[in-house]
Amino acid sequence: MTDQTSLQYTAEHEWILVDGDTATVGITAYAADKLGDVVYVDLPAAGSVVASGKVVGEIESTKSVGELFAPVDGTIVESNADVDADPSLVNSDPFGAGWLIKVKFTALPTLLSFDEYSALIAE
Repeated sequence: MTDQTSLQYTAEHEWILVDGDTATVGITAYAADKLGDVVYVDLPAAGSVVASGKVVGEIESTKSVGELFAPVDGTIVESNADVDADPSLVNSDPFGAGWLIKVKFTALPTLLSFDEYSALIAE
């Protein structure tokens, strides 16, 4: 399991793990819980250019459809094929096997720390 305190977060309930110039992105356990049982994900293909704050995919659950926002400007280098085959990974392991995309970014925007995100979802 990923150390959640080492991740960065967005107000749209995404987590970001930065490794060099690549960001691995997923949705938080809080978001996965609010969505309910995820039954389908639509993720961008490798090579897609994404812009921070823009919708890049959808996460469909038994309750609703949520949007996946790009937290950074950059190019998709990988979408999680395991989640495409088994969307329930978003619920069962949101900070591990349930990651969604990897983006080679051009600049890292200001993101939330674990403590800041924890305060946000406590409101």
